[in-house]
Amino acid sequence: MSSAPPQHPNIAIIGGGPCGLVTLLTLLNRGIPATLYERETSSAARAYLGGMLDLAWDEGQRALRENGLAEAFKANSRLDAQETRVCGKDGVTLMGRTEDDVKDETQSRPEIDRRVLRDIMLAAVPESAVKWGHTLASVRPVDEASGKHELTFTNGLVVVTDMLIGADGAHSRVRPLLSPATPIYEGITGAEISVAPAIVALPENADIGEAVGRGSCYAAQDGKTFFAQRNGDGRIRVYAFHRGPLEWALPRDPQEARRVLLEIYHDWAPWMRKVIEVCDDDAIYLRQQFYLPVGHRWAHKQGVTIIGDAAHLMSPFAGAGANLAMLDGLELGLVLADAVAKGLGVEERESAIAAVEEKICAHAETFAALSHRNADVAFGPGTPQALIDAFKKAFGSE
Repeated sequence: MSSAPPQHPNIAIIGGGPCGLVTLLTLLNRGIPATLYERETSSAARAYLGGMLDLAWDEGQRALRENGLAEAFKANSRLDAQETRVCGKDGVTLMGRTEDDVKDETQSRPEIDRRVLRDIMLAAVPESAVKWGHTLASVRPVDEASGKHELTFTNGLVVVTDMLIGADGAHSRVRPLLSPATPIYEGITGAEISVAPAIVALPENADIGEAVGRGSCYAAQDGKTFFAQRNGDGRIRVYAFHRGPLEWALPRDPQEARRVLLEIYHDWAPWMRKVIEVCDDDAIYLRQQFYLPVGHRWAHKQGVTIIGDAAHLMSPFAGAGANLAMLDGLELGLVLADAVAKGLGVEERESAIAAVEEKICAHAETFAALSHRNADVAFGPGTPQALIDAFKKAFGSE
């Protein structure tokens, strides 16, 4: 008499960013069914948003390698985008670094556009595994003993899960099941703006492309930053930050928004002011920086966990968010897939997940602390030299 096939738990992943997609890939590639729910209406939604991601060998790249996407990453990432320039408000390069300065492949951090990375991962999973247009409205435990949760989406769908994975970012709807922590304002605000490839290519804007180079240009001085990067399609994207109150607002009208930004950067390099003047009307966004407490943790609960920004949100000044999120997704996926494949009991499975939670929180804690230190450097009185010193330390060339 043949035994019945093992029953797989109903696994729901909330959030279709790099974190959620790596989790989905890791489970599906090991024969464990899972479904990802994403609030965006399709993969094309907001495809113009999001800059470059530099993926580290042991983190973001590892997550792709262990899911059979190493070649796809190599084909779509850019080694030359590792070029880095640091300057003050006058735009004069004080420190530079190119891909030739990276001698070891394991130390390289090739850049890839966020949109391209998402497309690579989506192409590797069945269309049916991703449910677009599903905004999570509420979650409630069915009962404590089973660890099941009932998910209700704004489109009316109701799903009961055995394992709920919150990869739903800074304002996670899953986090409150585990922790009372809420995002804390970093005291840093500003704008994301970008210049379309066709505008960058105009002869009169050649100074913009020359200043940014093939990768990124980091300008910092007087308590302000102007971080520019060249995307794979030629778009120049800029994050212009300053210290200010949470109430600081960026006007909705593009011309008024430009006026405000030009006033803030009134004595900065001409090419930087030109970026503000010629940026897309439809691509000017308020960007406030938030974080969760350094060392954020929670008591494990059966049937639910959080990863990525939902677990350890931090400002971008450690350059670690996407890498940590992808590594979280890989490590949770590997442990969960192994537990299910081996038919472990609920207690053993949950113990393994609790251990992963502690591992990812401990790893993230180091970078969360670093993000605060780097923010203090970038917006402190010692820039641009203090920022140069920080980059040299990060590059191992003090």
